[in-house]
Formats: sequence, structure tokens, C-alpha cells
Amino acid sequence: MASRTDYLLALDQGTSSSRSIVFDRGGRIVAMAQRELPQIYPQPGWVEHDPMEIWRGQLATARDALAKAGLQATDVRAIGITNQRETTVLWHRRTGQPVHHAIVWQDRRAEPLCAELRARGMQDVIQRKTGLVIDAYFSATKLRWLLDEVPGLRAQAEAGDLAFGTVDSWLIWQLTGGRVHATDVTNASRTMLFDVHRNAWDDELLAALDIPVALLPQVQPSSSLFGETDAALLGGALPIGGVAGDQQAALFGQACFNAGMAKNTYGTGCFLLMHTGERFQPSSNGLVVTSAAQLASPFAGPDNASRGIEIQNGLAGAAAQYAMEGSVFVGGAVVQWLRDGLQAIKGSAEVQALAESVPDAGGVMMVPAFTGLGAPYWHAEARGTITGLTRGTTVAHIARAALESIAYQSAALLAAMSLDVEAAGGTPVAELRVDGGACVNDLLMQFQADLLGIPVVRPAVVETTALGAAFLAGLSSGVYAGTDELSALWKAERRFLPTLSRTQAEAAMQRWEHAVRQATAD
Repeated sequence: MASRTDYLLALDQGTSSSRSIVFDRGGRIVAMAQRELPQIYPQPGWVEHDPMEIWRGQLATARDALAKAGLQATDVRAIGITNQRETTVLWHRRTGQPVHHAIVWQDRRAEPLCAELRARGMQDVIQRKTGLVIDAYFSATKLRWLLDEVPGLRAQAEAGDLAFGTVDSWLIWQLTGGRVHATDVTNASRTMLFDVHRNAWDDELLAALDIPVALLPQVQPSSSLFGETDAALLGGALPIGGVAGDQQAALFGQACFNAGMAKNTYGTGCFLLMHTGERFQPSSNGLVVTSAAQLASPFAGPDNASRGIEIQNGLAGAAAQYAMEGSVFVGGAVVQWLRDGLQAIKGSAEVQALAESVPDAGGVMMVPAFTGLGAPYWHAEARGTITGLTRGTTVAHIARAALESIAYQSAALLAAMSLDVEAAGGTPVAELRVDGGACVNDLLMQFQADLLGIPVVRPAVVETTALGAAFLAGLSSGVYAGTDELSALWKAERRFLPTLSRTQAEAAMQRWEHAVRQATAD
């Protein structure tokens, strides 16, 4: 068998697309392939995906990326997987076929069940064990909805015929031909069923939500051997050596390995994470605590996969790592709304030029609460508003207000995070590392720095979600010796320094909070 080189293949399955990226040992992109993922909207507030479309698109991009790179399977050391989190898939163990569309993280259909859990006084125990708040955003109530509302599924689940997973588990199952039903600690921590202190599924929460334990995948460290792919899929069997939910993968790809380091991802939503090390730090300001990527001992080498090495059993030997997180439901999606809803622009790339055609938003404030407001507000019934309109308002002012709304929401998250850090005697965030599609927008990044009053740093490789998955796979497969080596690979492309005075920034945030109150008024 030919020895493998140090190339790593990252599968990046997101909300709006499936991508695969080949990285070299230096963390540089060698080739990339992407396919859009169709969105399904059965009714207002519901969002679904076809799981088979997720699988077909992801496999196709993996093949395309390897072909573009001119590589064979034997050239690749390991595969890393990163995925849209919380999105819930349920499938037959025997056939591997989904029993329903995937229910996407944005979907709000389970809010009545969440209200019931709050009324039962479950908030404290859920927050204490999982670090999360009760919200339809997380996987547990989506899974419960499927069991309650789709005829026959509960009986099949209780008989052990069905498997539940987030998108990473679905891809692992398909890649391994149904041999492996597993997830990693970061994805497990987003289900509302996982005790992040014990690193284990929690019996009390499973009972409270009436979810059979037989549905659940095995939980492993984020950097560990999950199994190997069927050789027929990519031209050879490849070890799956790293798995993490997209935001924890981005935190890892940004080399935020130490407490106090933070990143913000500007994707469909915005996700601000600050590493807190081994400290579980509950939030008093509307944020959640989540598991950061965890490492395990490396397997001895790539040839072990071909010899049938046993999958590492659970989380033994992995040091618990945590992050504080705030999630904005509508970030870059507001630009898609300008394009598809208002038809104010023909392509997303046009928004910066349109917004820059006016010196400011002209008093216009937009709160894009299209699916409610996430952290730190957690207002499920809020709806989008545009205020401050005058006869002089143009579409350019609305475009600028839309862009600025992304920065305002992220600034509100960091302000809440800072209050929690200060209360715990921690060190404030000194700089914010940024990634995601919208981070290439210079106007948005400068406005973000102005609001925050700290540098906003864009890395040389902005595909940090996929890079984090590659780094995790590279650690477990021996490409990298440790996180110090990864820190040395991370490079900044541009630093945006604040130009507004703190008085001006605080006044702007007061206007934002006033707009939020209008959007959430009964």
C-alpha cells in the first residue's frame, strides 16, 4: 500500500451548501468544490433539508475536490467533518434511509414543546447540565416532534430500529456504510440531552423529553478515529479522524485554543464563541455554554485504519473544554433577503458598494428578527422591523442598515459575554478573530471594530470551519504534533482598528437596543 502524504480532506456541510476542501500540511487550500443545498419551507417558521440530498451533494463535492487537486485517496492522510449543528436527522438502521426530512436548526415548530418544558420548571436543570437554554433551536425538541407527530416512528424508535443524529452522524453513517453510529462531543453538546460535565448522555433529560436512549450515537472526542470510509466511495478507504460542529470547528481553525480567545463567524447566522478552557462558566446574560473541541490520544498511524483498528471507546482520556457562545439567527441571511426578498441587489457581492454609496444609514435601523431573536435576547416571537424611515430613505440606506444589523447583533453578544467574564473575574476579549462569508466585507468589519472598541482580525485563510475540521483530523492522524504547531500556522490577513470614540459607539448601541425593544413589543 502506498504511503499517504500530509493532505487532509475536510467535508464542510452547511445550511445553504455542501463543500469539500483539500488542505496541505501548512493549512493552505489546494482545491475546493461546492454545491448548493436546496431549502424546504413547508410552512412559516419551518425549515427542512432532504438528508439524501445532503449526502449526495457532500459526496459529490468530495470527489470533485480530490479531482481538482489531482489527488488519489492514497494521497490523503485523513478526513475531517464539520457540519451545521442542531439539525436533526432520523433514519432506519437497516436501510440507511431517512424517515423524514431533516429539521434544520432554524426551524421553530418545536416552540410549543419548549414552552411546556419551561412551564414544568425544566430550565434550571437543563442549563445546569447542558449549558443551554430551552429553545427550539436545539435538537432534542425537534427529535421529540418527529416521534410525536410522524405516525409509527415512536414504536420503531422504542424497538431500536431507528437512529438519530446531527448531520455529522448522518455523514459518518453513510461514509462507513452504516458500520458507525457516532458523533463528537461538540455536536452532542448541542442536543439539550448531553451532560457536558460528565461527557455523557443524561438519563434524566432523556426521560423528561421521552426520548429512547437506543436512538443515540456514541460520543467521541472531536479529534479521534471515528472509522474508515467504504473504499468504493472515494477510491480507497480513508480514516475519519476529526469531527466538530461548525462553530467549534471554526474556533479551532482560528487557533483559539486558550481561555479568553474569541472568534465570530459571519454565515447564515452569526456565532460568537469565546474559549473558557476547562472552566464551565454559566451565563447570567442570555448566552449558552457549549463544549469546545476535545482531543484524544493519536492513533499510531494511517496504516492502522487499514488493519481494522478498533474505534476509540467514548471520551476516555479527553480533557473537557468549554466555550461561551452567543448565536444570532439572521446574519448574512439578511443580505440574501435583500437579494431574494426585496430584490434590491442581484448578487450578494453588490451589497457593500450599495451600502457605501451613502455615508451612513440615515437614521434607519433594521432588526432582522425573521425567525425570532437569539442570544442575548431569546425572544421567539420577535419579528423583523425597519425603523427610522423618512421620505429621504433610499434602498442604499436600507442596505447599509441591513449590513450594520449584523454588527449590532454581534456587538450585543460580546457585551453580554463581557459582563459574564467580568463577573467571573476573567480576562476581557482583547481582539475578535472573524471568519465566514460576510467577513470579506470591509465595511461590515470596520463597523464591527468601531462598535466593539477592539481590533477585528481577519485571517489569511477565512475557511476556518473547514480548516478546523482538517486540523482535528491532522492531529489524530499524526500530521501535526500538537496545538502549538497549529497556532504557528495561523496568520492574520488584515486588522480592522476602531475609529469611533466609545461615546459614539455607546450611543449607536443605545439606538440599536431601542430598535430591539420596538421589534419585541407586544
